[in-house]
Amino acid sequence: MSAMPQQRGAPGPSPDAPDRAAAARPDASMWLLNQVMDHTLDEGYEEEAARRAAEGRTAETGPLRPWLIAGTLLIAMVITLGAAQARSSLPAVAKERRELIDRIESGTERADRLQEEVDALRDDLADREREALREEGGEQAELTALLAGAVAVTGPGLEIVVDDAESVAQGLPDGARDDTDTGRVRDRDLQRIVNGLWASGAEAVAVNGRRLTALSAIRHAGEAILVDNRPLVPPYTIRAVGDGPVLRDAFEEFQENLSSDLLTLEELEEYFGIQVEMAVREELRLPASAGLTLRTAEPLQTGEGNTP
Repeated sequence: MSAMPQQRGAPGPSPDAPDRAAAARPDASMWLLNQVMDHTLDEGYEEEAARRAAEGRTAETGPLRPWLIAGTLLIAMVITLGAAQARSSLPAVAKERRELIDRIESGTERADRLQEEVDALRDDLADREREALREEGGEQAELTALLAGAVAVTGPGLEIVVDDAESVAQGLPDGARDDTDTGRVRDRDLQRIVNGLWASGAEAVAVNGRRLTALSAIRHAGEAILVDNRPLVPPYTIRAVGDGPVLRDAFEEFQENLSSDLLTLEELEEYFGIQVEMAVREELRLPASAGLTLRTAEPLQTGEGNTP
């Protein structure tokens, strides 16, 4: 039996094959990763690093490094100084604010004390003037004090309440008043009412609790009506002490006799919507005048050029 021929191209076993297998690396199949790990720096960078090392400097200490360090230090210094200055100025600002608040509060308290002293002195002066009227007025002392508004009065009388038309504040923000609105009570309207009450025989008159005298003035300042330089707000309540029914009839007659260019209360109510209420009261109380002013007059001496 003849032996089978050996297949062509199939090498036979080599005597040193076991030695080469033993010497092969276990990670030989990962040669690309090995190259990356063993040569982390590109050859060009390696050459540049070697050149710089030969020149006595490293990659971390390039020629721009000192300027960068100096700039960084300067910025840090500016920030530090600014923070320190801001921190030191905060207590000073707070202290100045506290001092200013204390000064305001102290000034307000002082102003309040002075106002109380003024009010007390004014009341004391009014009391002394009233006492002087009672002592020096003679037989007409009570009448003089009454006309001067030096004493409070109580008695029957007439009460008139006038108020702006209901349409005055409509369409205006926050109840603001239009100075051109004809439905608004004017100072001349109050003047006409007060003068009519005096002419009708009123013994004493007050508007919104402020007693009127022969020296009282009713004016306007912007939208406000002033009585003796004190502002009033609507509705305006005018009280007059006297015989109520007689005073009412006399006042209505006074209104009818007004000239054609003056409006009566009825016309103000009819044409402009001003609200008017009139009533006879059995008892009214009017306070004394807050700003009593006394003036005296002496009769003229007869002589040449003077009419006795």
